[in-house]
Amino acid sequence: MSLSGKRIFITGGSRGIGLAIALRAARDGASVAIAAKTAEINPKLPGTIFTAADEIRAAGGKAFPIQCDIRDETQIAQAISSAAAEFGGLDILINNASAINLTRTEETPAKRFDLMFDVNVRGTFLTSQAAIPHLRKSANEGRNPHILNLSPPLSMNPKWFKSNLAYTMAKYGMSMCVLGMSEEFRREGIAVNALWPRTAIDTAALAMIPGIDTAACRKPEILADAAHAILNRPAKDCTGNFFIDDEVLASEGVTDLDKYSVIPGTTEFLTDFFLD
Repeated sequence: MSLSGKRIFITGGSRGIGLAIALRAARDGASVAIAAKTAEINPKLPGTIFTAADEIRAAGGKAFPIQCDIRDETQIAQAISSAAAEFGGLDILINNASAINLTRTEETPAKRFDLMFDVNVRGTFLTSQAAIPHLRKSANEGRNPHILNLSPPLSMNPKWFKSNLAYTMAKYGMSMCVLGMSEEFRREGIAVNALWPRTAIDTAALAMIPGIDTAACRKPEILADAAHAILNRPAKDCTGNFFIDDEVLASEGVTDLDKYSVIPGTTEFLTDFFLD
């Protein structure tokens, strides 16, 4: 399996899971556009679009850093258009950018509510919307186009809503894009799937949440390898799925996941949200 020659657009890929997916594709020789807000170093959150681009090139891929706030529809359209012009088209969209705020209803400020919906739901929808014409062209050229959202399986279990309603609605908005777009574009040969981790993933964003024991987490590379497997599957046969990282790897014959542990030998992990 290889993503060699694929033209990939990743939102929020300056660090963490998005960057890990980019680097896995880069090792195959893919071209990767990193669209994120961070153009200058932030002491609290390492990584910028430019450091990500350097890592992608060092891994063997082509990189195109784009400063983009996906809350702004004009910036989204310009970012997609410039990436397609740079690479001669687009084959894969990774909707990775996300905002999180784990607060109960009365403790959720309108500003944080709006941020989560602007980034997670609106950003995912509008970025996909802008990418579709390029992915349609990719399908017509037989290049196996995919959209992959980093979002959870949909569940109506009230426990996922009671403690952080706004965040759950925002993440489920991303998943509803998968549910709807996969059917809308199925006949055109554009795959739309979701990917979510079984366990908590050690990222800079997670480290900012009080009380998280990162020793009981896995590394972002588990999602990168799972995404790599999904993106190599035939788009016409693989769409509308809500994948879990370890299940994807098991289907590829990978059952020893110890290399993904933050602390090798760990057997008890923090389970991620939204998995019943």
